[in-house]
Amino acid sequence: MKTLRLILGDQLNSKHSWYKSKQNNHVYCMFEMRQETDYVTHHIQKVVGFFAAMRDFSKLLKSKGYQVEYFTLDDQRNTQNLINNLQKLIKDFNIQKFEYQHPDEYRLNEQLLQFTKTIKIPSEVFSTEHFYTNRHELKAFYKDKKQYLMETFYRHMRKKHDILIVTNQPEGGTWNFDKSNRNKWKDKPEIPMYKQFNNQVSNIITLIKKEKIKTIGRFESNTFEYPINREQALIQLKYFCETLLINFGDYQDAMHTQEVNLFHSRLSFAMNLKLISPKNVVDTVLNYWYKHGKNIDISQIEGFVRQIIGWREYMRGMYWAFMPEYKKLNHLKNTQPLPDFFWTANTKMNCLKHSITNSLNHGYAHHIQRLMITGNFALLAQIHPDDVDKWYLGIYVDAVEWVQLPNTRGMSQFADGGKIATKPYVSSASYISKMSNYCDSCYYNKNEKLGKNACPFNSLYWNFLDDKRDVLSKNRRMSMMFSILDKINKNQLIKIKERAQRIIACPDAF
Repeated sequence: MKTLRLILGDQLNSKHSWYKSKQNNHVYCMFEMRQETDYVTHHIQKVVGFFAAMRDFSKLLKSKGYQVEYFTLDDQRNTQNLINNLQKLIKDFNIQKFEYQHPDEYRLNEQLLQFTKTIKIPSEVFSTEHFYTNRHELKAFYKDKKQYLMETFYRHMRKKHDILIVTNQPEGGTWNFDKSNRNKWKDKPEIPMYKQFNNQVSNIITLIKKEKIKTIGRFESNTFEYPINREQALIQLKYFCETLLINFGDYQDAMHTQEVNLFHSRLSFAMNLKLISPKNVVDTVLNYWYKHGKNIDISQIEGFVRQIIGWREYMRGMYWAFMPEYKKLNHLKNTQPLPDFFWTANTKMNCLKHSITNSLNHGYAHHIQRLMITGNFALLAQIHPDDVDKWYLGIYVDAVEWVQLPNTRGMSQFADGGKIATKPYVSSASYISKMSNYCDSCYYNKNEKLGKNACPFNSLYWNFLDDKRDVLSKNRRMSMMFSILDKINKNQLIKIKERAQRIIACPDAF
């Protein structure tokens, strides 16, 4: 039976059971499409990275004897639409069965479900064989529970998969070393040079420009520096274990004007394209620690493991538990447009200038820059979550909707009303100063709420609490901040709110 198998751009898992044995009656297909480059404006490095990884994967399959029909963006056969391309191949190759792997994005999942209902040949869908959990495991786990607390799910995952568990108890005596993961980096310990891959992509850059694909961000060289295949991902993972893991946990929330990556692994792009699996990553890190990690504290290990089996799997589960309604939630009824400086980094606020510059230059910012700098400002400035979603989905090379959307709309913008975060992740300048050196060289004074040089985050913070009092005042985790708000002199609060309203009305002036 002649079978067509679809491989999406984030399904580059060379260890998938599809490739255990070669069958001559299987045709594999991969497409570079305007459908995917244009549905949101992406960072140029993101588009280039996806195409480079897809082409490398296609080359790998062909080298092993698989028949692969690969449509480049400018291929004359390419209709730029997934369904039309599939229909064309089904006709051209007289296909008798269609197979695909579960898409991780709801949009593509619906598109393929509708397609399989209309075609006259049988179809079959397979697991991507990537995640620890299936789509609906998290929703089933929380059945009859009042809250979707990540910590509860994280502990369940630790026990189920026997990760950092000794006689059914957490190794090290506690489940979570988060309090040990909040150190500010002050030039020591020394940060090793990050691992950089010189993947030649000049032809892809030329193609994108020729086809007039609208992109954002910058690309200063003709090489893509993140892993684009499994071999490179394994090299990156080994480098992380040997040079970065020892300090990862301590400084995973730290930020610095002179450092883009600090001790982070830079594996998210490879993982989200499925070049390497989360189990592969976790097992490798744990094995390295058990064999060579006498000088590595468990807090470094637990902090990393929590990001993968806790945060990453949890976000995916929440995405599938609440889509498609989740994408429309706006619990705080925020309506402001995204400031222009999110696309240019042209602002006097140093923390935003550096975080956005990193994003524009590298298609990367680590989780605290995303959550507590750009996300924090967007929430305090009461930006519409639709605008925030589009920016986050486009700006980062690792951004795919199943992980971006719940992080942005839920954890960052509290637009889901607390399904993911038990309180809004907002702060004044005090937190930013505590975790970074951004405030040291900033135009604004981190200690002032009022005046020309007062940090905008300060007035925005107290204005936000006052504006959203009716929605948030009953949140027990917010009670202390509301008690402080109530102690602010009424006349001073009026002035604070007036300054905040000027910032919200014209954020690009700041």
